[in-house]
Amino acid sequence: MELITPGIGQLVWGGLVFIILLILLKKFAWNPMLTAVNEREKSIAESIALADSTKAEMKQLQAQNETLLRDARIERDNMIREASETGKRLIQESKDAAKVQFDKIVAEAQEVIKSEKAAAIADLKTQVASLSLEIAEKVIKGELASNDKQKALADKLAGEISLN
Repeated sequence: MELITPGIGQLVWGGLVFIILLILLKKFAWNPMLTAVNEREKSIAESIALADSTKAEMKQLQAQNETLLRDARIERDNMIREASETGKRLIQESKDAAKVQFDKIVAEAQEVIKSEKAAAIADLKTQVASLSLEIAEKVIKGELASNDKQKALADKLAGEISLN
């Protein structure tokens, strides 16, 4: 049993070595370890605070992005609506201009047709009159070809003149 139970001298020296070791560890190892742990704790706390502030900033930026995106969509919709309205207005203006131009062309064509019709009628009257004169001349020449017919016509005309 001697091996299991220590002696008094061993206990005193063991206790003394333990106390010296504790003092040395406290002086040389414990303080640097506590300082390192405190610094690590401080670093972790700063990192957590930075992460929290970054998270809050990210939420703010995300809200700003959503606002900008919503504004951009509204502006895009407005631009599309304006472009559509402008396109419809331009199409309507083009149709109106084309209708005015068409009406003008039709009116001019009708005027040209009227003037050409009048010219054709005048030309036709001139030709009919000319033909009528030629026919009358030929008929009169045929009737007045002989002297007897000329005298009879002259007498008839003289009689008509005196009667009037």
